[in-house]
Amino acid sequence: MINLKEKIKIGVVCIARKTFDYVAAEEIYSKIQSKLKTIENVEWEINSELLIEIEDAQKTAQELSSKGIDGLICISGTFALGHLILELNKVIRKPILLWGLEELPYDGGKIRLNSVCGINLNSSNLYKAGVKNYHVVIGEEVDVDWIDSLRLIKTFATKHLGIVGYRAKGFFNLDVDELDLYRELGLLIDHYELNAIYSIEVDTVNIKKRIEQIKKTFDISAISEQQLNKVAELTSKINKFMKDSQIDALAIRCWPEFATDFGISPCAAMSILQAEGRILACEGDILGCLSMVAHSAIGAETPFLADFSQVDFKDNFALLWHCGVAPCNLWDGKCNRSLDPYFAAGKGVTADFVMKSGQISLLRIDYAPGEYRLFLQKGKIIPMEKDLKGTYAKAVFEDPVRVVLGKIIDNGIAHHISVVYDDYIRPFEIFAKIKGWKIIK
Repeated sequence: MINLKEKIKIGVVCIARKTFDYVAAEEIYSKIQSKLKTIENVEWEINSELLIEIEDAQKTAQELSSKGIDGLICISGTFALGHLILELNKVIRKPILLWGLEELPYDGGKIRLNSVCGINLNSSNLYKAGVKNYHVVIGEEVDVDWIDSLRLIKTFATKHLGIVGYRAKGFFNLDVDELDLYRELGLLIDHYELNAIYSIEVDTVNIKKRIEQIKKTFDISAISEQQLNKVAELTSKINKFMKDSQIDALAIRCWPEFATDFGISPCAAMSILQAEGRILACEGDILGCLSMVAHSAIGAETPFLADFSQVDFKDNFALLWHCGVAPCNLWDGKCNRSLDPYFAAGKGVTADFVMKSGQISLLRIDYAPGEYRLFLQKGKIIPMEKDLKGTYAKAVFEDPVRVVLGKIIDNGIAHHISVVYDDYIRPFEIFAKIKGWKIIK
């Protein structure tokens, strides 16, 4: 499965002043435009001419604003009037990338571009005007991590998130102020009752296909035929519910009622659907769900939610464990990938397997009174034997595990973390700077 990054629209301008080598700046800008158009899932609104006069900036600001851009790249082709960036920002009011060019060889003792000094002027003007949603890059290439930070902002404001039921019993730390979340990100959460999933009608043909899929994917020797049928039925129901309701991501109150009322817990069904690209968070964890959505927005495949569990200070590792809900495509390919009814009085029906090895990135979007925080961490999953029930991975980190755990505990970070393979850290650092959020890493 290939996960496409969130599509966004970016405006581009190049500012200059004729007392410098604006002709050379034009040539550089032309090459930059060609390079930008090769970046995936970005629609470009490029002002092809240099902006030199105040009137040019005012006109361009109106044009770009009418296009509904998600961010603005302002290239300092040369040092330019300080009015230009302020006129652009006055109308556009979107995150800005201030892009400076490296100095060209001197020509007759003259500074040709003086672009970096222009960046200094523009950043100072914005900062002192109270505009702090800018980011700076200097060199030949655009900062693609800044582009990905825009994808996050767009995703939060446009994705349809739902919660079925409520948060799990006693998990007060997973609660969220929905209107404050709307104020901060433009995100609204839709609420549904558990019965919305229980009662949805699915056809028997689809259920039979799911049964065959499950048999091919898992060792099902530990569960009954009735439980197998229930997993297939529930997989079909959740998938249809999300499709019919046009929900991009869903947090589910998976216990304590689910196993009693439906007959099984949703863990195994969620494992299957997540492997197909559905974003599903257990225990009604809205911000955990949002963390998974964020990972997906910048291209990470099949994020999964895990507890920071089984910490071993002596051997310096932690298990990223949960009761059996991780995407089944993340299986290590070696252990026995099975379904098991080990909890909820035999009605659990969870996925059981060890996850594959590789570099990982951790993210938790978290809220505490008066502030939003991002917990970020890089690590590596290393091989282990299948010794436990559930889905899990043995992880080591750049810092000692005692230090990593201390950051979680000392800052009151909630106990669910979105985990993805590969390095997905820097776009969140830029996003946090734009939003004024605290980073814990």
